[in-house]
Amino acid sequence: MFKQLGPAPVPADDLAASLAPFGQSRMLPREAYVDPAVFEWEQGGIFSGWRCVGHADDIAAIGGQKAVGSGANGVLLVRGEDGLVRAFANSCRHRGHELLTCGAETKRRSIVCPYHAWSYRLDGSLRNAPGFKDSGAFDASGFGLAELRLVNWHGWLFVDPSGLDVDFSAHVAGLEDVIAPYQPENLTIVARHSYELATNWKVIAENYQECYHCSSIHPELSRISPPDSGENLNLPGSWMGGWMSMIDEAETMSLDGKSGGVAIKGLSEHELRSVMYLVGYPNLLVSLHPDYIMTHLMTPLAVDRTHVECAWAFPREVADKPGFDPSYAVDFWDLTNRQDWAACESVQRGLSSPHARPGPLAPDEDGVYQFVTRVAKAYQG
Repeated sequence: MFKQLGPAPVPADDLAASLAPFGQSRMLPREAYVDPAVFEWEQGGIFSGWRCVGHADDIAAIGGQKAVGSGANGVLLVRGEDGLVRAFANSCRHRGHELLTCGAETKRRSIVCPYHAWSYRLDGSLRNAPGFKDSGAFDASGFGLAELRLVNWHGWLFVDPSGLDVDFSAHVAGLEDVIAPYQPENLTIVARHSYELATNWKVIAENYQECYHCSSIHPELSRISPPDSGENLNLPGSWMGGWMSMIDEAETMSLDGKSGGVAIKGLSEHELRSVMYLVGYPNLLVSLHPDYIMTHLMTPLAVDRTHVECAWAFPREVADKPGFDPSYAVDFWDLTNRQDWAACESVQRGLSSPHARPGPLAPDEDGVYQFVTRVAKAYQG
């Protein structure tokens, strides 16, 4: 993606094996999951391009501010006086101090650096630099915050810290007709769960891309959605994914297949009988259900550690109803998540063995192949 970095520090022969035709290929090199040097390369070679940094509702009020990520890819999200959310590098123009610490949130009419109290308007322009008022050589217009490319797409916020990635329309090419019927921007987030996993972020995405494992570790899910159902999409952009069907008796993904909410208006018969699972490469997993949308937002913390925030959004007509209980969806997926997390952490421990070698992909793992080849091509530099 960003050729100035050069290729990732992984064995060339193993990388070539990952890019072989499906049916002959192997998983990514072991180093991709356990080597801190590869993790550091990914921060500049993958995560400095378009990535999801949250939901627009996370910064709901004018003056709302939130810091996401740290270091080279640290972002400050701010909702301005005009109601728009903007993204800035989380670095004061004076001495570089973070404007907010990673994960911190605040609400105020200006952006204030806690180090020397330089302050900025909500559009990023410099408002006040203490001690510089009488300096005739100081031009405040030259010291505004560095603004980053940001797109609010169906309520999800995407930032390109590098400014070098493709146009956002190319990043999500082929997805508008898939996403739009579910109207995610009009749904309300009702519940969130946070998890910190002892595994590499790619292990989570690969697990999400296949149901080869479902009959082994997801008996509840397999009763509602046959593991061998559905098919994967062939999308021209950076995303990937596919759909799976539900049994005839089921209304949605829940422990008994029943919905405690209402169907999203305007969905087709196929959309009402299936669930679409999408990987918003690299860090957003989107599950489109007939009556709710679930997302997993991944934040890689280390080569073997990933934070995941899971959010459930429902149509407003049911979300705003007094006494609405989203547990039919939340409890089902929390159970399924934890089954997945245990498997992913076991994979990470297994890959830490010096004897681990890239394995082959099963015929049902074509979705994993889509993800693996996307990463492998990025590794080539």
